[in-house]
Amino acid sequence: MSANIHPSAIVDPGARIGAGVEIGPFCVVGPHVVLGDYVRLISHVAIDGRTTIGEGTIVYPFASLGHAPQDLKYKGEPSELIIGRHNRIRENVTMNTGTEGGGMVTRVGDGGLFMVGVHVGHDCIVGNNVILANNATLGGHVVVGDHAVLGGLSAVHQFVRIGAHAMIGGMSGVEADVIPYGLVKGDRAFLAGLNLVGLQRRGFAKEDIHALRAAFRQLFEGEGKMADRIAAVTAEAGGVQAVADILSFLADRGSRALTQPR
Repeated sequence: MSANIHPSAIVDPGARIGAGVEIGPFCVVGPHVVLGDYVRLISHVAIDGRTTIGEGTIVYPFASLGHAPQDLKYKGEPSELIIGRHNRIRENVTMNTGTEGGGMVTRVGDGGLFMVGVHVGHDCIVGNNVILANNATLGGHVVVGDHAVLGGLSAVHQFVRIGAHAMIGGMSGVEADVIPYGLVKGDRAFLAGLNLVGLQRRGFAKEDIHALRAAFRQLFEGEGKMADRIAAVTAEAGGVQAVADILSFLADRGSRALTQPR
């Protein structure tokens, strides 16, 4: 099945275009771009750099994908932007390629929704089934786990890790790592509890949710050193996968601090 390319679109001959691709009016596709099967560029989409977009992804007008990162250290190295399958990338979204200092790749998983004005900075790693609401912003080197949700106008500091199934409230400024299943909010975000609504929507068992709540209280409301609290939770509930996810996240400490309750 051949591609359907509007006469006003500019597609470099070097671009690799899959079967059933639709490229709408006034789109610009650069020479190193790879569009998987059934990708749709609605109109006025600009894609450049070494950018790969997976099967079935839809890109809406005025999105800018794969252009040079907003990093003064970038010197034109041949870094990449790799976007997975079946994403919805809405109007005015920007996603930049990686840098030499960050592994050379910005990577976005499958099944995500990136609403109007979202920015994914250089060297970010974004998981599967992630939702970034309007104007949510990821600084460089941010890691976002599967099924995380970032509210509108939220902003995540460089090098911060957002755990799987976490929820970031709208207009939150996130300066420190967020545990899996955590709920954070505030202009300087604090840990407000667990993302219970998200857990229920995704069909987590009641027993697992109860174990998570008990582990959360012990980790963040208990007495003594954090290391001792982690050891106690590991002994009591480390066999519950959701609790083990939090413990693993805490063990794999990044360069940022940990978001704590207020």
